[in-house]
Amino acid sequence: MSGVKLLTVSTDEGEQRLDRWFKRRFPHVTQGAVEKMCRTGQVRVDGKRVKASDRVEPGMVIRVPPLPENEAPSRPLTDGVSKADAKMIQNAVIFKDEHIIVLNKPAGLPSQGGSGQGDRHVDGLTEALKFGYKDRPKLVHRLDKDTSGVLVLARTDRVARALSEAFRHRNTRKIYWAVVAGVPHPRQGSIKYALMKAPGHGRGGEGEKMVCIHPAKAGDFPDAKRAQTDYFTLWFLGTRLSWMALEPITGRTHQLRAHMAELGHPILGDGKYGGSASENLGDGWGAGGGGDLSRKLHLHARRLTVEHPITKKEITFTAPLPEHMQRTWKLLDWKEGDVPEDPFEKIR
Repeated sequence: MSGVKLLTVSTDEGEQRLDRWFKRRFPHVTQGAVEKMCRTGQVRVDGKRVKASDRVEPGMVIRVPPLPENEAPSRPLTDGVSKADAKMIQNAVIFKDEHIIVLNKPAGLPSQGGSGQGDRHVDGLTEALKFGYKDRPKLVHRLDKDTSGVLVLARTDRVARALSEAFRHRNTRKIYWAVVAGVPHPRQGSIKYALMKAPGHGRGGEGEKMVCIHPAKAGDFPDAKRAQTDYFTLWFLGTRLSWMALEPITGRTHQLRAHMAELGHPILGDGKYGGSASENLGDGWGAGGGGDLSRKLHLHARRLTVEHPITKKEITFTAPLPEHMQRTWKLLDWKEGDVPEDPFEKIR
C-alpha cells in the first residue's frame, strides 16, 4: 500500500465532478469505493470533507488515501480511437505547428469527460492528434459540449503551462457568434450580472444551471462570481431573430447562455436556459425558432486571438460555422462577409 497523496487538479483537467476526476486518475477505483472514501472522510478537498458529486477546479488539492502500489495514478485511459473518430478529429484541425494544435470543435462533442458526457470527447481522442509526437496534446481551455468552434491544445508541457496562464489571466480575446431570439435594445452593450450555481434537480446535480444576480445585489450572495459579456448585434430579421457577436470578458460556466437569457434574448436551441418557442422571455421569443431552423444550439466560438507561447507573436484563429448554423445562415440569407469579424475593435 502506498501512503497518502496530495494531488493538485491541473488546468487541463478543468472543472469536473470529484468522482469523475477520480475515475480519470485512478481508473481501477469503483464508484462505490470513491463514495465510501468520501463518506468516511478519507478523501478531502483543500482539507474539507466532500461528497463524490462535489465539483473540483484547477488548483484545488485533493487528499487521496492509500491505494495499491501497482495501481498508481495515471492519465485517463485511452482504449483506442476508431478510424472514423480519428478521421473526424483530424479533419477538425485548422492549424498546427510544433507547439500547438487548433481545432474547430464539432458541436455535440464534449471537450472532456464528466457528468453525463459519456466516453467520447476531445480529450479522449487526442491519441489521434499526436502527429508523430510521443505524448498526446493537452487541453488548455474548454468549450461546452454543444458549443462549436476554436479550441486550442498544447503539444508540450511547457506550452501547456504558458497557454494555461494566458487563459487564466484573460490574455486572450474570444468572439462568439450566436443567433438569439428577438432583437436586443440597445443593439450593443455590456451585461454585468454576476453568476452562481443553482442546485440541480437531477441525480448528483446534473441539472445544475447558472443563476444571474444583479450587480447591486451580488454582495448578498457569497457564491456569486463577477461576470461580464459584451455584445454587438450584427444583423437581425425583423423582430424575431438576431445574429450576435459575443465577447466574454470573464470566463464563467454557461456565461453567454445565461447572460443572453437574462437579457430576454436566449440563444436559439438552448433548451437549458431558453425555454420553449411559445414562451416570451422578456423581449425575446424563447429559444425555439420553429419552422426549418435547427433545434441545435446556435453558439459558435468564431475567433480567438492569443499570443503564441513560443514566438510571442499575436495570432488569430477563425473557425468556420458548423453545418447546422450554415443551414440557418443560408435560410435567413445572412452572409459571413457582410459583417466585421471584430465589431468590438473600435471600442477597445
